[in-house]
Amino acid sequence: MAETQNPNYQINAAFLGIQRRAEGVDRPTLVQTFVDIGPLFRVLSSKDHQIVYGRRGTGKTHALLYLAEQDKQGSAPVYVDLRYIGSSGGMYGDPAVPIQQRATRLLLDVLGALHETLLNYAVDASLDLSAIGPALDRLAQASTEVEVVGETHRESSFTESDDHEDKSTAQLSIDAKPAIAMSTTDVDKTHREAQAKQAETGTARYRVHFGGTSKALAGLAKAISPHRMLVILDEWSTVPFDLQPYLADLVRRALFPVQGITVKIAAIEQRSNFMLGAHSDYTGIEIGADASADVDLDDYMVFDNNADKAVQFFQELLFRHYKSETIAKPKFETSDGLIQAAFTQKNAFEDFVKAAEGVPRDAFNVLSVAAQRDMNEAISIPTIRVAARQWFQRDKEGAIRSNMDAQDLLHWIIDEVIAHRRARAFLLKSGTRHPLIDSLFDARLLHVIKRSISAKDQPGVRYDAYKLDYGCYVDLLATAKAPTNELFEEGILPEDGAAGVKVPTDDYRAIRRAILDLDQFEKRAKE
Repeated sequence: MAETQNPNYQINAAFLGIQRRAEGVDRPTLVQTFVDIGPLFRVLSSKDHQIVYGRRGTGKTHALLYLAEQDKQGSAPVYVDLRYIGSSGGMYGDPAVPIQQRATRLLLDVLGALHETLLNYAVDASLDLSAIGPALDRLAQASTEVEVVGETHRESSFTESDDHEDKSTAQLSIDAKPAIAMSTTDVDKTHREAQAKQAETGTARYRVHFGGTSKALAGLAKAISPHRMLVILDEWSTVPFDLQPYLADLVRRALFPVQGITVKIAAIEQRSNFMLGAHSDYTGIEIGADASADVDLDDYMVFDNNADKAVQFFQELLFRHYKSETIAKPKFETSDGLIQAAFTQKNAFEDFVKAAEGVPRDAFNVLSVAAQRDMNEAISIPTIRVAARQWFQRDKEGAIRSNMDAQDLLHWIIDEVIAHRRARAFLLKSGTRHPLIDSLFDARLLHVIKRSISAKDQPGVRYDAYKLDYGCYVDLLATAKAPTNELFEEGILPEDGAAGVKVPTDDYRAIRRAILDLDQFEKRAKE
């Protein structure tokens, strides 16, 4: 009983109650806990169609749901979570089912979800169903006309075979002494075979036939006027990769042209496939032309870009989530008061912000592990280090455990960057798209800290700066791959053991010498 009266116990218990996923939180709490990042909300408030990029946990859902709540006076929010449309792991992802059938089923399910969400909104908002009802009926009817059709591959084969054999035998025998025998055999064998094969080949092309879907949506938008329809398509990247362009084509052809409809799509860049075909004749959405992609939450809250800004953001985020918890807990008037009580020192909170690597969900997970370890105490730097390492091993490293090539690349980067380059960050030529780099970035084992910078010895060539995850670096400090004594001797790291090592912020002067050559990795992998 005395333990539960401990203020630190109550603070840590409140930290443990923070929900990590925005879709599981009620809308008033989402509004209460949202912290704007620079111009983010202003950019999202644009009436333009937008694709919002960001890895898992960066706050895409939270930001878009907050937008929907804040704009309720002027818009009719239609939120569709694509994870729960139909069966992404069933028919959609079954390669044995023709793509026309899978894509058609997906489009029908998405349109059905739009119809249901709009109907629920009309009822909840007490709108005039006499006008909206017929428009919804027309949308339901038009949806049945949606179909994905395409060319088929045809091949015909004809084989003719003719076997002919003639055989004759003559035999003369005189049974007398002396005996006389004579035998003659004549064989005539003929085999003829003819084969004809005809194939029609070429690149398979599929088209989406929408019928009156766009017209029905235009009528619906007119019926809910002066409200504007705000369509939010969340978790885009959970749709099977090969089906995404067809869903994008539905959005472009049926939603984009309608005045009174704004579409926002939340996606993970490395898992998104918005277009098939050439620019002049394509299926899907052309980024930049049809919809902008000017919001990437991965670029917003990296500690090394602006330490003060990152600390302030996470301090306010933590404070607002703490206040939203309903359990008995100490009350604080300001976020400064909470941080001073919850952490042993300012540096401990700064290390916590570094461990988050700009990802709010990772921040809350690291905080949860740390709070459990120091339940009755303020959270210290060693506790943050242990929590970050555990979260790295449990979630991030586990995400690539089945991908041996990605693991090999990670270990090679560790050897190249930590051991040879003596830094936590490196440069990769801008525009480089390597599937294994994408896998490590997607798993939050690598982070972009700055884009389009120049190297020391190669003026004019632009690079992106990446760094190893904080938890990965801390994990190295406890293994045989820890930074060598040479790093301590040269003053790069202090010589006081893993718990006291200051995880370095990145000096761009040093990074400019650490250019990663993926060709060396590819060559090494083939040997």
